[in-house]
Amino acid sequence: MVDGEQRHADAVRAAWVDYGDGRALVRLDELSAMVSTNRVFRLALDDGSSVIAKSSNYGSFFLFAEDHDRLHRCSRLLTGGPYENFMAGSLTVDDRPYLWYDGEMWVVLYREVEVRDRLPAILTPTQVESFGAEIARFHRACSSVSRLIPPTSKTVTSDAVNLYEMTASRRAGEELGLDPSRLDMVHRHAHRFLMAVHECGYDYWPKMPVLIDWNLGNFSIENEPDGSFRLFSRWDYDWFRVETRLLDFYFLSRVSSRTGDRTTFTYGSHTLFEDRFVRFLRAYHEVFPLEEREIRFLKETYRFFLLNYVVREGRFFFRRDIWQHLLHDVVDVHLPQLDELDFGALVGLVTD
Repeated sequence: MVDGEQRHADAVRAAWVDYGDGRALVRLDELSAMVSTNRVFRLALDDGSSVIAKSSNYGSFFLFAEDHDRLHRCSRLLTGGPYENFMAGSLTVDDRPYLWYDGEMWVVLYREVEVRDRLPAILTPTQVESFGAEIARFHRACSSVSRLIPPTSKTVTSDAVNLYEMTASRRAGEELGLDPSRLDMVHRHAHRFLMAVHECGYDYWPKMPVLIDWNLGNFSIENEPDGSFRLFSRWDYDWFRVETRLLDFYFLSRVSSRTGDRTTFTYGSHTLFEDRFVRFLRAYHEVFPLEEREIRFLKETYRFFLLNYVVREGRFFFRRDIWQHLLHDVVDVHLPQLDELDFGALVGLVTD
């Protein structure tokens, strides 16, 4: 291993010793997708069982700890319902997620979840409808416990303000990797997002736990005899938030799309306008109805995703070559086209 990779492995080994479980670590296998800056490992233990560990040194340990506290509380509150075992649970100490931290790196330990069936790379129309209805049921369950989950320090508004102010600084071009004209465009789009949040009274909209990064590699399902399916297990919570349910929908559109899961990807808007996503939204709407204002606000949640997860945080989260590719697409293609898109057209298609 190179020095950086060795640091992650050493941190995971130190975390397991500190956790004090008593079972010996026999082998450490890396499972990282090598897309992000996090590292994921499977710890093979001497009793034949295994534990999953995630190590990181990107961002803030304190926000990471806050997210895992909320995730743990959400999972506990879902006990007794159909999703009580859906989310991979953290190993705990005194019913709080165990987190190892040395001032520079941090590690969380998860129970390894059972994986059942996987959806195909491209869903059938029936599977798209089943997916919409099932996500609606999961969202409804999360919404029902949301009042018992504290808000988080990190919000879409605070992130957008951070980016808006960053783009006005002298070092913005160097930090974001953008020339002045592209920097100005990002500045204008951050302002548009913040104005939309202000004008619609977003702060007063219902908030709930959302997982955001839905892709076919981080959840499994259980197929039913009638051709439908239920969500069975989910792992990987890099982009967890306590926000409106709308933040989940861009990735849900990608899972539903005609292009499906791809190893080479971009974050284009076309998946939000496919007939398949309309089919998904209709099935969702029948179970957990969407308001017109929510459907129209999908434009802003998509704008936020591009600005925050690619422009502002992408250089830390993604491998550099992937970030450069995504950043180019966002500033040269996706943002320039965004305000020409008519999200209002989705309203009648979904709610009629």
